[in-house]
Amino acid sequence: MKYLISLYLLAFAFSCGSTNIKNTPTATAPIGGPEGVKAQLPPATNEELSGFTNAEKIGELMNFLASDELQGRDSGSEGIEKAAQLIEKRFKENGVLPYYTSYRDTLSNFKKPAFNIVGVVEGNDPILKKEYIVIGAHYDHIGIIKAENGDAIANGANDNASGTSTVLEFARYFGNAKTNKRSLIFALFSAEEKGLLGSQHLAKKMKEADLNLYAMLNFEMTGVPLRGKDYEMYITGYSNSNLAEVSNTYAKENLIGFLPTAKEYNLFKRSDNYPFHQEFKVPSHTYCTFDFTNFDHYHKVGDENDIMDFPHMATMVNKMIPVLEGIANGENQEVKLN
Repeated sequence: MKYLISLYLLAFAFSCGSTNIKNTPTATAPIGGPEGVKAQLPPATNEELSGFTNAEKIGELMNFLASDELQGRDSGSEGIEKAAQLIEKRFKENGVLPYYTSYRDTLSNFKKPAFNIVGVVEGNDPILKKEYIVIGAHYDHIGIIKAENGDAIANGANDNASGTSTVLEFARYFGNAKTNKRSLIFALFSAEEKGLLGSQHLAKKMKEADLNLYAMLNFEMTGVPLRGKDYEMYITGYSNSNLAEVSNTYAKENLIGFLPTAKEYNLFKRSDNYPFHQEFKVPSHTYCTFDFTNFDHYHKVGDENDIMDFPHMATMVNKMIPVLEGIANGENQEVKLN
């Protein structure tokens, strides 16, 4: 999340019991992209196998997006170009069409060549398809930084290969199932780490085109589970709308909760949901499982796949699909600003 570093350090200064999560389930795979990757993973549970995705599918995406080959996915770099090619390939092979003339939406507010990747799955209802939901995540990270123990690549597994992989799995589901009545825009943003530039560019562009936007649902840092909570994810800007209540209704469980720290540090304004809130004044939130105590590697070289929890990620995707499907298919716009 943009500008989290100072807040993150401050939070740790006041927190107790902060632990390293290196004992979470791990996965490793050879570099070179999802095709042919054989992730070494713990056996999937029956619950995972009964869902749409599982730890192995998530691992295929993560092991490429957060690999050293991509050199930390800095905006405008050769590494992020490889990530963009993967996203385009996944969109194309899963029936997600380019939203514009191509998948690439070139940023007008960044000095290097950089672009968002934007696809769409048109709604199947003749009336509701004119309403849009943006499902997004940023796919950039901070690239090469000061070396620690000989490693200078900030791989950005949790931040935000996790959110990118999550959105790609949602796109795979809806691109094939076509169960959405409203149209779904899948947007992977560049230059979030430079100041939310990718989402600012796209939100402004869509507003100028008078897009009929219902909601913006963003996914950020979903790679490790919350601890000691009676919910499994939280949303930023919890009190701004009834999204948590609607989400839990469709999930049929207490899936989304309120994280006081997110409000305290105003995380609502620190990810790609915020430019859409500013431009459209519609429900715009980020779903997240980073809570300042379960991840010690924000903007560090230690943000690697070996500390990610792929079964957790797969479970979150499977539990969120009926939520997204419900919001996309509701007869009326149930998610409303407070």
